[in-house]
Amino acid sequence: MYHDILVPTDGSDSSTAAVDEAVAIADGEAATVHFLHVIDEGTEMSAGASGMIAPQVTETLEAEAESALDDAERRAGNAGVTHDRTTREGDPHDVIAAYCDDADIDLVVMGASGRSGLKEHLLGSTTDRVVRTVETSVLIARP
Repeated sequence: MYHDILVPTDGSDSSTAAVDEAVAIADGEAATVHFLHVIDEGTEMSAGASGMIAPQVTETLEAEAESALDDAERRAGNAGVTHDRTTREGDPHDVIAAYCDDADIDLVVMGASGRSGLKEHLLGSTTDRVVRTVETSVLIARP
């Protein structure tokens, strides 16, 4: 039923639950799992676009992306699931929507909330926007 499953991951507990859910689905479907980490350009901009801090912020965001993707790949590899990984920059919702279209994604599996720190919300803002706007089915995973 599913051939291509997208998992936007930021390394949070919620996105790790999404990775595990997608790997379990893909294992039963022989699907490919696409792990995507979006470096939010808004985070880079709010940290200061000039001076010495900007390169340090960029390095930190890139290291977080690599760590999240390494963990996702390890989980998929341990299950023998076909997967790939991508890092992109931009507005997370826009990047996820574009990736769905570009890669002909059948299912998006996302965590209920990410690293935004807004635990008072039922869904993270990115998850909420994806659910409301993409034409692909979305499964929401909770840790």
